[in-house]
Amino acid sequence: MHDVKNHRTFLKRTKYDDLHLEDLFIGNKVNVFSRQLVLTDYGDQYTARQLGSRKEKTLALIKPDAVSKVGEIIEIINKAGFTITKLKMMMLSRKEATDFHIDHHSKPFLNELIQFITSGPVIAMEILRDDAICEWKRILGHANSLVARADAPGSLRALFGTDGIRNAAHGPDSFACAAREMELFFPSSGVCGPANTAKFTNCTCCIIKPHAISEGKCCVEYTFNHFVKRNLFS
Repeated sequence: MHDVKNHRTFLKRTKYDDLHLEDLFIGNKVNVFSRQLVLTDYGDQYTARQLGSRKEKTLALIKPDAVSKVGEIIEIINKAGFTITKLKMMMLSRKEATDFHIDHHSKPFLNELIQFITSGPVIAMEILRDDAICEWKRILGHANSLVARADAPGSLRALFGTDGIRNAAHGPDSFACAAREMELFFPSSGVCGPANTAKFTNCTCCIIKPHAISEGKCCVEYTFNHFVKRNLFS
């Protein structure tokens, strides 16, 4: 591996136990000997054919009515094989909510949507897995929670939603929609995006290290529900 910036060899062929085959896909970030690397392309066509995957990123948005159930929802997300790559709790302004609901600008219920999504904090997550967009939509269920309870009683909207507006969570319908919405919540341009809800008063920082999570020593449901109640994480 050659360091282009410093014009020197960074790494020769060697065994590295912390890097796995499933980590090697376009767009992922990996750490090799304390250096973060972004995978931008395959070295050749053979490598592309061998390692090419269907991994996608999409937005998972937990709406105000289901924030208190975030631990249970994250457990469902993890059990479905997703990796949560970004997470932020935030409050949307009316303008941000209007931008988010751009596809509904001509709908008569737009104002009700905006009032609901700005009524309390939301939790935005960037989640990753094969066919992430379709699989997340399947887990969500029908947009109307009443219909979801009849068609797919185990879906998130059936379990945690109320109706077609207060339906617990959201997921984009397409690649283009996912890219636009993730840019809204997690901007790549350097701007901060929607304001987070962290108060930074009478609090501390708790970091759960990777080995503890991979060994199953982190109770996700308790951890997130506890932090939501205290409104401390961002």
